[in-house]
Amino acid sequence: MSQPTLKIVEDLSEIPAKDWDGLTDGDPTVSHAFFLALQESGCAMPQYGWQARFITLWQGVVLVGAMPLYLKVNSFGEHVFDFAWAEAYRRNGLHYYPKLVCAVPFTPVTGQRLLAKSDEVRDLLLQHALRYAQESGVSSLHCLFLNDADIQVAQHHGMMLRQDVQFHWQNQDYSHFDDYLATLSRDKRKRIKQERRKVQEAGIQIDCIAGHDATPEQWSFFASCYLHTLQLHNSPHQLNEDFYQRIGATLPAHTLLVIASREGQPIASALNYMTDEALYGRSWGTFEFHSGLHFEVCYYQAIEYCIAHKLQTFEGGAGGEHKLARGFMPVTTRSAHWLAHPQFAQAVENYLQREHEAIAGYVDELNERSPYKR
Repeated sequence: MSQPTLKIVEDLSEIPAKDWDGLTDGDPTVSHAFFLALQESGCAMPQYGWQARFITLWQGVVLVGAMPLYLKVNSFGEHVFDFAWAEAYRRNGLHYYPKLVCAVPFTPVTGQRLLAKSDEVRDLLLQHALRYAQESGVSSLHCLFLNDADIQVAQHHGMMLRQDVQFHWQNQDYSHFDDYLATLSRDKRKRIKQERRKVQEAGIQIDCIAGHDATPEQWSFFASCYLHTLQLHNSPHQLNEDFYQRIGATLPAHTLLVIASREGQPIASALNYMTDEALYGRSWGTFEFHSGLHFEVCYYQAIEYCIAHKLQTFEGGAGGEHKLARGFMPVTTRSAHWLAHPQFAQAVENYLQREHEAIAGYVDELNERSPYKR
């Protein structure tokens, strides 16, 4: 077989959806529809620091490999924080931006980043990305939230590895939510029951709406909740209603809305993505504060959904040590990094070694504080 032809793609609409999706494992967050929604809604576009430079490999007219790569002029929306690295460059009179980032914008979900059906093509994709980084003169290349197969490729090419911690809930073949509660220590079980009771006593009704049943009005409400909450916390630009309407229309089998209502009016909402095996908690928002509402809408309803539909894992999203008390256990996530500047590369490598030891100690400490019965 001849060597695949390289093409840098800036407009994903140039690639047929079936060709792109044929390289994925069914994860909606790396689907053609997801990336196209990010593009066409204007969320992951140059005005917000995301310039698509997708690496694609072609065997004739057949797409055999793809890598979602962006030229970035900031570090927002990545969830792997390198602001300190950028500041160190600035203090030394160097430019950290632009950089290249292989990622799903605004989506800290571990999965495929080197989209291919063979190890050989995965290796070629990263080879081309590293060469492109060197030839374009950027400061660095970062590949975020890699799965095991992609981590092996990154290690083979000498990229530096970085770890972080998320909190995931595992379904132990529970039949009901109470079965899950029974596995927790008494104080954790009592707290969850109290939180759920407070929501009920406030007269709040909760509905879980699978994507096929969600209406444009419900998507609009979710988006308004989400944007309202972002504004309250002065958070930077992320996703807009147009994006959510698009994925609601194109990925209905992979979305789940949770909507809370009081006195017949919706007041809060959360969005989850899903596959046949897992649920991914993504975003939430509310117009009213009620004790326990966040935990009910974002966590407990999702756990009940996983139990009812036999989903194995619920990934609660980035950060949030408070999840530990609610049955979510620590899981390490990994990213890979290449820096062009030799001295900074060595300094970052030394830092990552210390950070790796700190993360390992933190995970051990969290496991010691497990909410489950001994």
